[in-house]
Amino acid sequence: MKNITVVVLTFNTPENIIIDCLSSIDNDIKVLIIENSNKFVHEKKILSKFGNVNVKCTGKNLGYGGGNNFGIAAVETDYILILNPDVICSKDFFSNIEDVIEENNNFSVIGCQYLHDRVFMPAGFFDKKKNKKFVENFRNDEIEDLSEVDWVTGCSMLLNITKFSNKKIFDENFFLYFEEFDLCKSLKDRGEKVYSSKKLKIHHLGFKSSFEDNSSFKKNINRMREWHWMWSSFYFYKKNYGYFFALNKIIGKFITATLKTIYFSLTFNQIEKEKYKYRFLGIYNSILNKPSSFRDNID
Repeated sequence: MKNITVVVLTFNTPENIIIDCLSSIDNDIKVLIIENSNKFVHEKKILSKFGNVNVKCTGKNLGYGGGNNFGIAAVETDYILILNPDVICSKDFFSNIEDVIEENNNFSVIGCQYLHDRVFMPAGFFDKKKNKKFVENFRNDEIEDLSEVDWVTGCSMLLNITKFSNKKIFDENFFLYFEEFDLCKSLKDRGEKVYSSKKLKIHHLGFKSSFEDNSSFKKNINRMREWHWMWSSFYFYKKNYGYFFALNKIIGKFITATLKTIYFSLTFNQIEKEKYKYRFLGIYNSILNKPSSFRDNID
């Protein structure tokens, strides 16, 4: 398929994880690896092994949204598959993607679904009642092949670039988490179509698996996850529903993080103290309208 490019965003990702991902992509599909730093250490081996791959480096860690925007800006095809490096595509994925586009090209985003996993939701609705019904139908395998939804997860999502006015698709105020929810919310608000496809199946190893070889990063990564999940959740609600809605949504977690930080400090539980401390700091900075600037030496 000539009119699609796969954008794979990496950041010090282990070589074996990248190779497994690339091996699941048909070799006639253009692939652009975006390394979210100033050097892709696996470049020589990857380029020698995969003739359909090109590599670009951002120069520094721009986060999920910034890194993917960097890649999207360099792509000339009408369709882009955003693919995390810890994702493996099913064998019939790329033959199915042609069928999905031909059957319905009036979409902005199509999300994928997981092989052998009906617990973790790949899509859903912002409205609680609609989402509850969708979850029930999904787990009973009672949804359509192509279901219109409010949001899809960002580990594997097909973008129809012709539906966007420019290539800065993700809000770069987010550094980590909630970028895809924010994108989908903005699309739905202006009447665009977001779908989830049963034909596009993937296996997702998950965030921890991507860094399993990088033991020196684990503590920093865990701090980043706690901080940015909290910061991004407040920012998402503030941006899309208003400051006081966001405050009401997050205040319980803020109080819990404060109390548990104090409790685990007094009981000398360093691991739990760190977790709740960085949750507290993420919410605190977001409430004060400070940017998502925490990096903890991950850049």
